[in-house]
Amino acid sequence: MKIDRGSSVRMLSRRAVLKGGALAAAGLALGRAGWAADEQVSIPHIQLGNQVKMPVLGFGTYGLTGDVCAESVADAIAAGYRLIDTAKVYKNEEAVGAGIKKSGIDRKSLFVTSKIWVDDAGYEPAKRAFQTSLDKLQLEYLDLYLIHRPRGDVRGSWKAMEELNAAGRIRAIGVSNFDPAQLASLTVGAKTKPVINQIETHPFFQETAERESLRGVGVQMEAWAPFAEGRNGMFTNPVLEQVAKKHGKTVAQTILRWHLDRGSIAIPRSSNPSHRRENLGVFDFALDAEDMRLIAGLDLNKTQFPEWS
Repeated sequence: MKIDRGSSVRMLSRRAVLKGGALAAAGLALGRAGWAADEQVSIPHIQLGNQVKMPVLGFGTYGLTGDVCAESVADAIAAGYRLIDTAKVYKNEEAVGAGIKKSGIDRKSLFVTSKIWVDDAGYEPAKRAFQTSLDKLQLEYLDLYLIHRPRGDVRGSWKAMEELNAAGRIRAIGVSNFDPAQLASLTVGAKTKPVINQIETHPFFQETAERESLRGVGVQMEAWAPFAEGRNGMFTNPVLEQVAKKHGKTVAQTILRWHLDRGSIAIPRSSNPSHRRENLGVFDFALDAEDMRLIAGLDLNKTQFPEWS
């Protein structure tokens, strides 16, 4: 597989991009300039518990809004991404839908995820929220719909999601930010088991016990902040730099490969076209046991997002 990482990748500061500003505007201009001629990367899929296949690497949209979001989504699809992740609370579903439409891609080729927020918890509110998300996205169905946080009438929301799933309007249903006890409580009495738990996990918060717990009950782990948004010096960490240099890769690519090698789906976000393509350059190498041991030593076993706890 040939992957164009581009000579400009290492010249750009990922930390600056995560902060937005001028580089986000530059990324928008580059997207408009046309990246559609890329040789697209073929992203592997993983089979979920209900037999639905999902890409192992996707494009996250948290923090992207308006034209930047729409252009970023369209460009991500042009580059080869097929998993697109959004949520009601991101306030960008309309922009994501516009980006999907602009891409011109066959809907069946995409895997689109959205999430129900706590304000819409409950049976009837969940059904209304789902339809609102669908309308904003300009889609006829979702591939994956998640309960964003374990608050409010979770059982009512889940019942509504089970019915929408049975009716073919959602291909798979799951949760986000649930701990093992919350997940077990939801599963008791449920007709349909969650196929995904999207959680915070990255080298500084590896959630090893959670990973094993999810694996034990057949629920796929997905990382919503695979780079921890660059917090705690993620992109300049000496251990990650050492492993990256060994493989001739960037720190970002090394982190994503770590996620994939431990069986997690990752959805990195970037408003910069070069970084979006850099993040796809992870399917031509693998980390060895020593690499995994070194990265395991970085685990601080605590969230890097205390404001969201």
